[in-house]
Amino acid sequence: MDDPDSRLPPATQPPGPTDPQPPATDGAARDQAAADGSPAALAALAAAMDFAAAALAPATLRAYRADWNHFLNWCREAGWTALPAAPHTVAAYLAAMATTHTSSVLERRLATLSRAHRLAGLDWPRAHPAIRNTLRGIQREHARPKQQAAALATDELIRLVETCQTTPVGRRDRALLLIGYAGALRRSELVAITREDIVFTTEGLRLTIPRAKGDQTGKGASLGIPRGSRPATCPVRALELWLDVSDCRFGPVFRAIDRLGVIGTRALHADSVRLILTRRAAIAGLTAPAGERLSPHGLRAGFITQAYIAGARDEQIMEHTRQKDLRTMRGYVRRAKLVSASPAGLLGL
Repeated sequence: MDDPDSRLPPATQPPGPTDPQPPATDGAARDQAAADGSPAALAALAAAMDFAAAALAPATLRAYRADWNHFLNWCREAGWTALPAAPHTVAAYLAAMATTHTSSVLERRLATLSRAHRLAGLDWPRAHPAIRNTLRGIQREHARPKQQAAALATDELIRLVETCQTTPVGRRDRALLLIGYAGALRRSELVAITREDIVFTTEGLRLTIPRAKGDQTGKGASLGIPRGSRPATCPVRALELWLDVSDCRFGPVFRAIDRLGVIGTRALHADSVRLILTRRAAIAGLTAPAGERLSPHGLRAGFITQAYIAGARDEQIMEHTRQKDLRTMRGYVRRAKLVSASPAGLLGL
């Protein structure tokens, strides 16, 4: 069977300098630098633009650029001005996406437009009635519950890893799923692991995460994963076997494997984690409950719910998952205990 990541292109590169994108710096600062005209002023402006871009995660920048390009193309087809955008233009844009995009996507598009206008030194009419009322009307008429990722607990994970044979692809997938679950890792964190980030100990391993969601300043984080009680599901043993098979001594740990079984040197694309999970779930006959979806985030959600049910304290879980909001963490737990902890069970029915 072909390796799913072999069909994926390399990670999307940021648009080139000729691609339309939001202004990269404050309009007033740009005008002042142009007025000064000195090499020092222009160099300082270029440095400021670089630092401003570095303040955002690469994925956030790609999302902003994709959203902005979508709005630009829509305005071109409609014959309307994109920058500055009149309130009725933005309202019409929202209405055009009302039946095809979720409320969260519409809110993100508005955030992109706001950023583009502010960076250009232009007023952003976010509170204008035409925009505000249009968005509220869309949410009222077309709102639908967000489809959440199904939490994959230990029983489901065992079913997934049982499909992983001793081939290179099987070894890699087993290690990826077990480390993703035991580390409560996001898929971007999982594919970004390098051999230099891992230190094995007699008790297990220490994993360094150089940068993750919410860590925009690059402070990094470390977490520990102990050895499991069963060889077949021990995340540390699975990783050791994969490192031995792949002969990985430095660089990306979870790598692409081509159709001939040759292990490459580049890291898996983040979306490969979803494809691997989907394929393993299909082999195992594992499906998501109604109203939920299979997603790599289910590994992280499953860790939180399983650890809480097993008696882990809130602070233990949040330190391991690097979460800062207790309400977010408790949200996963509430979903897991929705039926078992319901007061309806006390009614004697």
